[in-house]
Amino acid sequence: MTNVSHTEAQEKLASFWDATISTREPIVLERRGHESVIMLPLDEWRGIVETAHLLRSPANARHLLGALRRLESGKGLKLTPKQLASRVKA
Repeated sequence: MTNVSHTEAQEKLASFWDATISTREPIVLERRGHESVIMLPLDEWRGIVETAHLLRSPANARHLLGALRRLESGKGLKLTPKQLASRVKA
């Protein structure tokens, strides 16, 4: 994660914007006397929020982590998005 000052961010905003989009890594914007903020791609932020929501419920977190373990152990079933959609609708 890169930390940059308010002044540097003002001077090079476009390059920092491009860098965070291309690397998917957040950039910390620091301003003396103020709380720091993070700049990151919107879809990354949405993924973080969705993950936090899904893991908020202990039962759901256990279910998801169990599914990941099964997949990593080779017991998972790989489906295309179309196959998954047909299973969900059924």
